[in-house]
Amino acid sequence: MLERVVTHPDNYEPYLLSQGIKFGNLLFISGQAGAGDDGKIVSGGFRAQGLQAFANLRRALEAGGSSLKDVIKVTIFVTDMGHFAEVVELRRQFFAAPYPADTIAEIKALYDPAAMIEIEAIAAVRADGEN
Repeated sequence: MLERVVTHPDNYEPYLLSQGIKFGNLLFISGQAGAGDDGKIVSGGFRAQGLQAFANLRRALEAGGSSLKDVIKVTIFVTDMGHFAEVVELRRQFFAAPYPADTIAEIKALYDPAAMIEIEAIAAVRADGEN
C-alpha cells in the first residue's frame, strides 16, 4: 500500500507532488531544493541552498518515519559541477559511513531559475528499536 508523506509546510502540494511516498519499509523522497518555509529559494549562494536542501530532506525523511542515517540512495542535481567539492563537504556533514549510494549530476536548470541544488533520496524505514 502506498502512503503519502506530508510535511508542514508542504510547498509541493500545489504542483500535485508528494514530498515522499512510503511503500513497505522503503521511503522515496521527492527532490528537495534550497527553498525556505515560504517556498522561495534562500539567499546566500550554493552553500546556503545546500544546507537548506539537506534540512528539507531531513524534514521529509522524518515525516516518513526515517532519517538521514537510513538513506540508501541519494541523487544530487546541481546546475554547476564547479560546486562538486561543496557537495562532498555537505555529504560529509550530513551523512556517515556507510555512505549512501550516490549520483551527482549537472543539469541545465531546476524548477526555479535561482535554484542551484536539489536532492532526492530513497531510505529505509526501520521497525521500532531497529538500528
